[in-house]
Amino acid sequence: MKAILLGWLIAAWSCCGAATLEQPWQVLPPTPQPPKAKFSGFAKVNGIRLYFARFGAGRPLVLLHGGLGNSNYWGEVIPLLVDHQFEVIVVDSRGHGRSTRSDEPCSYRLMADDVIALLDYLKLERVDLVGWSDGGIIGLDLAMRQPTRLNHLAVYGANSDPAGARAGFDSTPVFAAYLARTRTEYAHLSPTPRDYDRFVQQIEAMWAQEPNYSQADLEKIHTPTLVFDGAHDEAIKREHTEYLARTIPGARLVILGDVSHFGMLQNPGEFARTILDFLSPGQP
Repeated sequence: MKAILLGWLIAAWSCCGAATLEQPWQVLPPTPQPPKAKFSGFAKVNGIRLYFARFGAGRPLVLLHGGLGNSNYWGEVIPLLVDHQFEVIVVDSRGHGRSTRSDEPCSYRLMADDVIALLDYLKLERVDLVGWSDGGIIGLDLAMRQPTRLNHLAVYGANSDPAGARAGFDSTPVFAAYLARTRTEYAHLSPTPRDYDRFVQQIEAMWAQEPNYSQADLEKIHTPTLVFDGAHDEAIKREHTEYLARTIPGARLVILGDVSHFGMLQNPGEFARTILDFLSPGQP
């Protein structure tokens, strides 16, 4: 009888204890610091100073961060990609992180033009590109308008129109924590540390109208494309992610099971392996 009772108590404790443990997608890990860059600096493009950093050597791979964030969010992923013979290039989008902005209204097209100008500055004809959230939308824009500059495109947590976003996503605990964090990071990194509210107004004005790519626009993409996302994404509807993969010709769809919109923080190893499986299939 004692053994039965003890077994029941252990089972009950295990069940209740497991219920109280936070899952990876319920936590926003700290923003990592990137490894030491081979080179970092600013490119004067389109009326702004655009920050970039280069790591490792090999096949050029550009990483674009999400809205209101900065390139530090790639800090855990960078060394995993460098270890597989990629030269990783990270960018702070205009107005984000260390980059400046202009009075010109922000748009995905303008930020995509900044990326092209940076590639010209670095004398890179073609690159692989991975974009998270807004960075993924910039990638879609590039694949539609500048396909000769991309070898491969991977987009994570991206949408092609405002209807692809979940209502009230910015009020979910993890995303709300992200928004609070970006204010502090902006004050620390930006050359205009007190202008966060004006910066957010500019980005929110863009979000209210963009992106607005049609099915026909997406069907024009012929760059080999990976569409991936977390199974618990707070911001992007699963059916929209599936729509992107179904509509972009030949696109591959991958859903990461234990992460949300912030997969590069919550499981950087799985995030990097997914990219590597797409870019270098069959490699260890």
